[in-house]
Amino acid sequence: MVTGRFRALALASCIGMLFVLLAGALVTNTGSGRGCGDDWPLCNGKFIPAYTMETAIEFSHRLITGFEGLLVVAAFIAIYLLFRKNNADYKEPLIYASGALLFTVIQALMGAAAVKWYQSDAVMAIHFGISLIAFAFTLLLVVWSYRTKNGKPVEFTVPRAIYPRMLAVTIFCYIVVYLGAFIRHTESAGGCLGWPLCNGEVVPELQGATAAVFIHRLGALIFGLALVGLYIHVRKISGKGKGLTKSAGWALVLVIAQILSGALLTETIGNDDWFLFTNLLHNLIITGLFGILCDMLIRSWRLREGRENA
Repeated sequence: MVTGRFRALALASCIGMLFVLLAGALVTNTGSGRGCGDDWPLCNGKFIPAYTMETAIEFSHRLITGFEGLLVVAAFIAIYLLFRKNNADYKEPLIYASGALLFTVIQALMGAAAVKWYQSDAVMAIHFGISLIAFAFTLLLVVWSYRTKNGKPVEFTVPRAIYPRMLAVTIFCYIVVYLGAFIRHTESAGGCLGWPLCNGEVVPELQGATAAVFIHRLGALIFGLALVGLYIHVRKISGKGKGLTKSAGWALVLVIAQILSGALLTETIGNDDWFLFTNLLHNLIITGLFGILCDMLIRSWRLREGRENA
């Protein structure tokens, strides 16, 4: 049985990782990546730097990341100690805690490398994706801790056809997210003005920023249709309110919200304050959606039909 203290720790690490992810997006959207100069882990050569807006944003991001690192390490140690006593019951959460720790370290090293040495926009876009994976692992740990709150949960069987579909949808989601991060780092958001048309055209001239934004929009449309199909498939196989149906329903709601937030993002391009807010909202929604998809992916594999004979 999982203690309330551990659930609180897991939840804190998950919320902390969300703040790290949003703080990183804020650094990118405000152009504050050089707010601490070329120094790391110090900021402009100081432990507590002189105040400027860019420095405050970048330094706050570093502080949040450092505190989150401590939470992730604490969660890993707590699970590892439980795993040593009971390998069978704590193998799954150990994988989640280990993944969170690994990708938190990778994320921090990528951040340090970006400060010390020049990184291309294509490489920097991966930074958000690494943070997204780290968040997903912390979320999976939270979900596991609540599902096992009163002992082993009642498990159900997932048809084998769901897993390959979930794998494809999750990978495609990550690709679409990467394209969005690339657009932010290259400041290409203005490549498509207007929504749903791009510069007043169904298919615009595919050059430069316009090509990047249009491909991202097309990917988001395909992704949305894929989630509609996934929801119909899961509900048809499992029935209303059974198996993965509820999670698929939430994923469908969030992808619709994500598409609408993308439209709002386009409409606020000319207003710096609102554009910053809509950017963070866009990031927040996709973070939650990716976390749900990862949970569905894990469960569709673990609970697939015939797994006992695999």
